[in-house]
Amino acid sequence: MKKTTLVLIVGIVLGAFILIQAAFTVDQTQKAMVIQLGKPVGESTLGPGLHFKLPLIQTVVYFDARILDFDAKPEEITTMDKKYMNVDSYTKWRIVDPLTFYTKVRTVQGAQARLDDIVRSQLRVALGRYTLIEVVSHKRQEIMDTVTKRSRELLKPYGIDVIDVRIKRTDLPAENARAIFGRMKAERERQAKQYRSEGREASAKIIAAADKERTIILADANKQAEIVRGEGDALATKTYADALGQSPEFYSFTRSLEAYRKGFGTNSRFIMTPKSPFLKYMQ
Repeated sequence: MKKTTLVLIVGIVLGAFILIQAAFTVDQTQKAMVIQLGKPVGESTLGPGLHFKLPLIQTVVYFDARILDFDAKPEEITTMDKKYMNVDSYTKWRIVDPLTFYTKVRTVQGAQARLDDIVRSQLRVALGRYTLIEVVSHKRQEIMDTVTKRSRELLKPYGIDVIDVRIKRTDLPAENARAIFGRMKAERERQAKQYRSEGREASAKIIAAADKERTIILADANKQAEIVRGEGDALATKTYADALGQSPEFYSFTRSLEAYRKGFGTNSRFIMTPKSPFLKYMQ
């Protein structure tokens, strides 16, 4: 009886061990493949759920079914106009054929090495067809589309689908940056000098135009003043002539009074004889 119970317990334990070794689950974010003696078993991969394998003989390899990121190290690339730039890029990719993936690259690290080689080479080729200004401005989207398409074609035989390749950042090497900044500074100084020269020229034109207008206005004013003054003098002369014609004695009297007022009102000193004609009306 005891022997039978012992055998039963051993059988249960052995059965549980075999069940544990045979059964495995695949998460919904994964795909799996059964490997026997280093080779894949079957031609299809296993999706999410509960699965079984031969204990101790077969093993399970899991693959991430989600979109993965590969952040490449910055690399110095030469553009079409012989400018050097440090390019920092990243790639979004996923495993679409685990059987081919395992056969060709085995692991994610192996896939990243292949991605690094192919994406870098395509970036060098694509960026080498454009100038520095085109790369950092309006041609970037076109370049990225070309690199993504070409990389996808080259990595498809490895069971990898390249979703997108993007440039995170582009920098100039330190020596190039200093040279470019120097040229930019020189260009800005040249433009500043040009603007100052144009400003001085415009200022000179405005001042000359203002001086010309001022001279014309003063000349017209002097002309009008001389005309008015001449007309006044003519009117005064006519008035004097009329007054003289009507009463020469009264005209002489008023003119003498005016002369007295102007002459004697300024503390002036005169030496005259009592019979001087100037004092005729003072006697």
